[in-house]
Amino acid sequence: MPERAARGGEQKIIKAKNRTGISKDHFFVTGSIDIPFLALTIALLTIGLIMLFSASYPLAYYRFHHDSYHYFTRQFVFAVVGLIAMAVMSKVNYKWLKVAVIPLLAVTILLLIIVLFYHTNVGGADESDFKRWIPLPGGLTFQPSDLAKFTIILTFASYISDYYGKMKNFKYGVMYPLGIIVIFCGLIFLEHHMSCTILMFLIGATMMWVGGSDWKLFAFGMAVLVLVVFVVITMPDMLENYAGDRVKAWLDKDFEPRGARWQTNNSLYAIGSGGLFGVGLGNSKQKYLYVSEPQNDFIFSIVCEELGFVGAALIILLFTALVIRGFVIASRCHDRFGALLIIGIVAQIGIQVGLNILVVTDTLPNTGIALPFFSYGGTSILLLLFQIGVVLSVSRKASQKKV
Repeated sequence: MPERAARGGEQKIIKAKNRTGISKDHFFVTGSIDIPFLALTIALLTIGLIMLFSASYPLAYYRFHHDSYHYFTRQFVFAVVGLIAMAVMSKVNYKWLKVAVIPLLAVTILLLIIVLFYHTNVGGADESDFKRWIPLPGGLTFQPSDLAKFTIILTFASYISDYYGKMKNFKYGVMYPLGIIVIFCGLIFLEHHMSCTILMFLIGATMMWVGGSDWKLFAFGMAVLVLVVFVVITMPDMLENYAGDRVKAWLDKDFEPRGARWQTNNSLYAIGSGGLFGVGLGNSKQKYLYVSEPQNDFIFSIVCEELGFVGAALIILLFTALVIRGFVIASRCHDRFGALLIIGIVAQIGIQVGLNILVVTDTLPNTGIALPFFSYGGTSILLLLFQIGVVLSVSRKASQKKV
């Protein structure tokens, strides 16, 4: 009996090792974290919290019975919880995340379906227009699309690392990955969340390209995307009312100046008012109920107004350095799964920052996309810092000498 029990225990360990590539004894990872990446994260988080308070206190004072700290305190609490999650995850061996791929994929898809039927409005948004937030006790909300970003990264990293040798094959390299992208993008599109739909597609496409999909098929897919974008721009009426109006407002600068163009116009006023060095921290005028929801998607316009071109450029440089440092860590990884995780996470941050800046400067239509570390959102900052913990976990492993 003791021998049979011992054999049973060994078999469980072998099964765990087969799925993750590690044994049960290596749940935690040793090694040193990447200090430059951590320092850049803390710098962006700190600046983001300061700018969130500066941008949000007039609206919070107006909306929440003279409570100017409403948005800041809630964001600060979630940031602290996120830092704890980051610290814990940085010690956990990231290879164990492979065990969570299928359950997390199922839960995320289920939540994306639930939110279509059970949702609430946030910040005065009309529930009939947006179906993005699941109400929780205590006045909290949860946005499943934020979880979906990490889920698609983890799913693709696991899938590509397992089938890397077959990624040139149409079935494994295009059809299956594209099917995952279509499911996620389709469900998020039904939420009337165009920006996240675009972001999810770009994350998936980036990971397919890095993962070794045939470049000819990838180029064909990009050509189809360009064609779709061209059709949408030339025929905006084919979109939902809210999305179609935003495309029209982007094409016609005189379209509904007090409606669809209001937020974008005031964003441009804020950016232009900032000049080279800005009007000073806390001195923005456009945040006084001119830029709609300045604590969210258009917070970068307040950054430009208060800190000027120089301050905004320095923040962009910090984001750029974070993404580049992530790629450096990925290049030092000993396994493909870890490298793909980092590439997916920093690509998500880089793409999201780029899209946000293009939107607030009216280079792209107003799609409503958050700025990482800066925009208000508990789910967003919590999951973002958890993903930073994943990068730090990989960096610990990458710092060890390969044996």
